[in-house]
Amino acid sequence: MSYAADVLNAAHLELHGGGDAELRRPFDPTAHDLDASFRLTRFADLKGRGCKVPQEVLSKLVSALQQDYSAQDQEAQFLNVAIPRIGIGLDCAVIPLRHGGLCLVQTTDFFYPIVDDPYMMGKIACANVLSDLYAMGVTDCDNMLMLLAVSTKMTEKERDVVIPLIMRGFKDSALEAGTTVTGGQSVVNPWCTIGGVASTICQPNEYIVPDNAVVGDVLVLTKPLGTQVAVNAHQWIDQPERWNRIKLVVSEEDVRKAYHRAMSSMSRLNRVAARLMHKYNAHGATDITGFGLLGHAQTLAAHQKKDVSFVIHNLPVIAKMAAVAKACGNMFQLLQGHSAETSGGLLICLPREQAAAYCKDIEKQEGYQAWIIGIVEKGNKTARIIDKPRVIEVPAKD
Repeated sequence: MSYAADVLNAAHLELHGGGDAELRRPFDPTAHDLDASFRLTRFADLKGRGCKVPQEVLSKLVSALQQDYSAQDQEAQFLNVAIPRIGIGLDCAVIPLRHGGLCLVQTTDFFYPIVDDPYMMGKIACANVLSDLYAMGVTDCDNMLMLLAVSTKMTEKERDVVIPLIMRGFKDSALEAGTTVTGGQSVVNPWCTIGGVASTICQPNEYIVPDNAVVGDVLVLTKPLGTQVAVNAHQWIDQPERWNRIKLVVSEEDVRKAYHRAMSSMSRLNRVAARLMHKYNAHGATDITGFGLLGHAQTLAAHQKKDVSFVIHNLPVIAKMAAVAKACGNMFQLLQGHSAETSGGLLICLPREQAAAYCKDIEKQEGYQAWIIGIVEKGNKTARIIDKPRVIEVPAKD
């Protein structure tokens, strides 16, 4: 990361006086001699589901890799270990190692700017990468690499202000997770991108294979939905044509509160949620990201060992965002479970008798709610949302 490392080490002190307090304030472009109209999201034309290969297309594209992976799995039988090999289609790769019954758990992710605060964008990107580990019940990450593309459309001034802040946000989130960023790759690209790789070495009892749901389990979600709606609505405040479509159901103040709640939610690590999965005997989990609640629930259901299906009855949504989604002509399909979430919560299969205690414990430790949103019933490994789900309005951040 030659350019990026130089920028982080030198430009940060020059531009911010070396004070961490500066990095905790909302980003003000004018404080860095940038144009007041600067928007980080301007350097990405796609976001949310728009930047992902459609789920059904992706399944076809990875089928050849899956065949190679299965053949490789057969070749690995000489290892003579009882560690399940998990790979394509789930949150992380779990690869048995040659030494001492250990395994490598590894994941990667990257995406485009979805918020205009560079520091928060870095934190969100890091939290998003780590979420795939947390979805496996892994609570400790041994190492992270950073993947960064500097937009060719940025001026030198914009680059030298924004990129260090993104990197610092990513680094601070990694430190919060108890890990470090030791390298990566930086390139120039028409669009700004940020992401990374997270790796850890585990013993088998340190992760939870996400395939043990049984009839009678309940589904718990640890973060509210509606982040894609919130960040888009915030951008529309300055776009009269789009704002006019939603202004009858939401005020600017409502949108700003929802936006800050979304940023807070997206940047929050799922580490506590993962730790409590062990305490309350979770039978499996996934994190909710670009394919939306239903897309990821369907993937998790498809990988279960038993003949079960997931039925979702409740949808916790950031306040007013369900109304905004409806006013937009359902373009986000939020209540249908298809709206993209970034660095969303964990969807966890828990024994019914443990779920309420799990929700109470996570709220006690983090100060944020979790919700029981559905059940596991006998079925053919599918997931669905009922026709008229209950929408739970989750208060926005003041």
